[in-house]
Amino acid sequence: MKIDLITLHAIKNYGSVLQTLATQEKFKEYGHEVRVINFIREDALEENLLKTWCGDNLVKKIIMFPTILRWKKVFNNFLKDNINLTEESYTYEDDFKFFESDADLFCTGSDQVWNTKWNNGIIRPLYFSFLDSSKKRFAYASSFGKSRLEEWEISETKELIEKYEAIAVREDTAVSILQEQYEYKEALQIVDPTLVMPGSFWRKYSTQSKIKEKYVLIYNLNRSKDFDKFAVNFAKKQGLKLVRFCTRYDQIFRAGKSILIPEIYDFITLIDNAEYVITDSFHATAFSLNLNTRPICIYPKEYGGRISSILKLTETEQCHLRNYDDFDIVNRSVDFDKVNRIFNQEREKVDGYLKNIFKSCEK
Repeated sequence: MKIDLITLHAIKNYGSVLQTLATQEKFKEYGHEVRVINFIREDALEENLLKTWCGDNLVKKIIMFPTILRWKKVFNNFLKDNINLTEESYTYEDDFKFFESDADLFCTGSDQVWNTKWNNGIIRPLYFSFLDSSKKRFAYASSFGKSRLEEWEISETKELIEKYEAIAVREDTAVSILQEQYEYKEALQIVDPTLVMPGSFWRKYSTQSKIKEKYVLIYNLNRSKDFDKFAVNFAKKQGLKLVRFCTRYDQIFRAGKSILIPEIYDFITLIDNAEYVITDSFHATAFSLNLNTRPICIYPKEYGGRISSILKLTETEQCHLRNYDDFDIVNRSVDFDKVNRIFNQEREKVDGYLKNIFKSCEK
């Protein structure tokens, strides 16, 4: 069977590209051919990156330019080497007028594909607006990124949602959205694709560790002086080196030893070898739990429900740092045997979901 997948693989984000790899490889486990539709959001087009990140601020553009050059190298090389992309790229709905495919099944993948704020509005191709009604489609760990949609979002996408054979979403709040707002009753919650693949899968891609000492890793997407102050004091209290995973060159001035925009697979190695990971990132939290590294999670102001959902699922809500003075969080242990059992149960649920879809498509 041939499957065409559409997701947010072109965002310059470690979690985004790794969830794309995980989805592709999971479908391949069933013996299917997988092709990722090379959809690139308008603000993620390489010619638009400086504008996206800096607006018209010339000083910011000068500061960000080296980072963007490095992003292009790291992320583009990863996609080229690891992801089976379509030869043609697509950004606007009109681009899909020329879309050709002999796929048997079409999948809207994971990440915040249906988050209208993150995507600057509704992106209809992420709902397969360009396919005719006869084409079979399903969703795999898709996310709305929020707990409730506006009425205009429902009215503009309801007809597209109803065309899906099956929908599995990443958060419990997304199930509620589908059931209560879309009246799509068969919605299922499943874990993120990176969690569907066990730690043993990810360790196959591990790189050589760059840090010799025991360390605390920072993976911080939202700048905060309080976050940094806590991390410094926490590492000092634990007698550990503080290492910062820098996704931008300008982060070199922040606390900790800087690892500057490393290769994609270094993300796995740095988390796996850390004693603790202090983060406000969903995927850093997910990988920490999957690799049995103790996370300390700060919920961001927006989209914090994604982290909350995975901690609730794994019964690790004690990993949520509610107060930057709470250094006793280190004493609230995590039962990783239980975490692993829960993930194994969730993987069985995913396998059941996929087997039903693939079986129905073969009829």
